Amino acid sequence: MADSWTFAVARDNLQRTTVVHTATPVPGDGEVLLRVDRVGLTANNVTYAVLGDAMRYWEFFPNSPGPDWGLPPLWGFAEVTESNVETVPVGQRVYGYLPPAGHLVVRPDRVDATGFRDASPHRADLPSPYNAYRSTTADPAYRPDQEDLLVLFRPLFFTSFMLADQVADNDYYGAHSLILSSASSKTAYAAAFELHGHAPRLIGLTSPGNVAFTQSLGCYDEVLSYDQITTLAQEPTAYLDLSGSPTTRATLRTHLGDHLIRDVAVGLTTQIPNAEAAGEVFFAPTQMRKRRLDWGRDGLDQRFATAWQRFATAVTQWLDVRTGTGPQALQQAWLEVLAGRTPPRAGHIIQLNNHQTQQ
Repeated sequence: MADSWTFAVARDNLQRTTVVHTATPVPGDGEVLLRVDRVGLTANNVTYAVLGDAMRYWEFFPNSPGPDWGLPPLWGFAEVTESNVETVPVGQRVYGYLPPAGHLVVRPDRVDATGFRDASPHRADLPSPYNAYRSTTADPAYRPDQEDLLVLFRPLFFTSFMLADQVADNDYYGAHSLILSSASSKTAYAAAFELHGHAPRLIGLTSPGNVAFTQSLGCYDEVLSYDQITTLAQEPTAYLDLSGSPTTRATLRTHLGDHLIRDVAVGLTTQIPNAEAAGEVFFAPTQMRKRRLDWGRDGLDQRFATAWQRFATAVTQWLDVRTGTGPQALQQAWLEVLAGRTPPRAGHIIQLNNHQTQQ
């Protein structure tokens, strides 16, 4: 009986999508069945698909309808509905990396009060931060009334938090100005929120249509459209590239010359991979590992939770949540985000089953 489903995209054409109805998977010994409950969809998820082969994102959830299809990873909440692991109870609610599907079988390992890691063989050599599932009952950043914010922002904010921390940890690269491209994107303005008031002058670059929104956030000292790059002051400048745009990078290099003292590729909000042209690539788990050594796991968790609550209080004023239900809503949201039709104020939340989360 087909009582579960999987949403997939064509690897060579992300506009081609399909929903395949399947039987609910059955967990084996040492395994747990998660029912995927509530997920978000942002440009970050499109990035996972764009870099699916290069960064191995397709490998997290290999149960696609065929070799030409892939399952773009999502972030969100799931609940344990069947468990063959004594220390992982049925009913436990977790936050983590989830497939665009009704269910996921995981093999919990390193189980403790904070949650567990999926030790499924196919995930053994994939980046470990993506394999962690945090229990809501022992997560200092969790509040029931903030679930939608956590779904939409937590993975992005973790990147932003670690990026801002690395920049500060390196004494802001000695720059007088820090420039962030795609300044209206959630990852960029969350990093700017963390840096503002501590860092050198923060300048956001965005498209002309997003200038007013980006200025309204109050995270940047100055907001410019991309066609205003040549008005930038000739001073030591670090560039945090969240757009992946070759044109923006080339214009900055031509205008600033030797004044461009650091060029860091952070991620993509467009579909033009350009990281290889940067001076370096920022990878959040690398800074996370450093800070776990510096601060310990609990110290990092507490610092993140404190920063998150500060950000969550502010971001509620900047966000309009769009909620849909079921795989068709997920499909529609995917195509809208892929096409760049989602305004910066909007965030897509999809409830994937009939269970209603208690708030």
